[in-house]
Amino acid sequence: MARFVGYIAKRVASYIVMIFVATSLTYFLASAFMSPRSNYESRTPRPPQESIEASLDATNLNDKTPILQRYQRWLGGIVTRWDWGQTPTGVSVNEEMSSRIGASVELMSLATIISIVVGVSLGVYTAQRQYQWQDRFLGGMASLFMVIPTVVLAILIVFAAIEINQAAGSRLFYVTGLSSYEGGNPLMTFLDFLQHILLPTVVLTIISSVGYHLGQRTYLLDEMHADYVRTARAKGLTKKQAIRKHALRASLIPTAVSVAFSIAGIFTGAVMTEKIFAIHGLGEYFINCINNNNIHGAVAVAAFSGACTLVGALLADLFAAALDPRIKMS
Repeated sequence: MARFVGYIAKRVASYIVMIFVATSLTYFLASAFMSPRSNYESRTPRPPQESIEASLDATNLNDKTPILQRYQRWLGGIVTRWDWGQTPTGVSVNEEMSSRIGASVELMSLATIISIVVGVSLGVYTAQRQYQWQDRFLGGMASLFMVIPTVVLAILIVFAAIEINQAAGSRLFYVTGLSSYEGGNPLMTFLDFLQHILLPTVVLTIISSVGYHLGQRTYLLDEMHADYVRTARAKGLTKKQAIRKHALRASLIPTAVSVAFSIAGIFTGAVMTEKIFAIHGLGEYFINCINNNNIHGAVAVAAFSGACTLVGALLADLFAAALDPRIKMS
């Protein structure tokens, strides 16, 4: 137990250092390439120069202030007050991020869990039936969904839901937002959430599960033909027993790693889905930050993505150690 706690502590400490370095580099890069000053100078009528300077100073975004002085002030706000700064319009990044993170968690959590379970299950199923009709059919469907753009798939599902609503004579599915019920009934609130979340969940599940399916199939096929699996079968195990006790465990390790390092993309990469279903999550917010020269917002999203990636990496290490007894926590 002491070794386990020590391992976790060392990994967390190293991850904190990496997040700090990566976030700081992102701050300097964003400050170099984004120009909050242009937000004011492009207005019509153009504000007085004194007003522009005062607004930039108030938000710690004045490019005439030395970059190290701005960085020190920004970092001090995070360390002492967990304040990630302000947007060029003076809005707190903390307030904007909190609502966006909540929307992304609601949107992505269910879809991520379902896509992992479905994708890995299909990968295991098709690998054991290599070149049979089930493998060819599911592989063909996976290839089809891989080449269909996310926007096209989402629009097709929206059109299908609208047709179902019209045929049923009532609104069974909502195609925008995450909620519309304003009452206090918990059951109605939950049903309203399901009506809103179902369609984007279907889109994201299809997109994500395809990759897990094909990846897990490849990993398992590699392990099924490994020497240690042949040895296990020579000792009397059936094919299914050898796969379940040996090949499957080993093949899940690279899948776990790929899942871990896709967590950041899961939260910030669903831009098209968020746009089509009018869900204001982190993906949309990150694009808006870049377009609006929101340095502090862009850095906050990058820091959150880095934290998600490193947490996923830690979970992947623990999962790999649990699956493979040869991996030592030292």
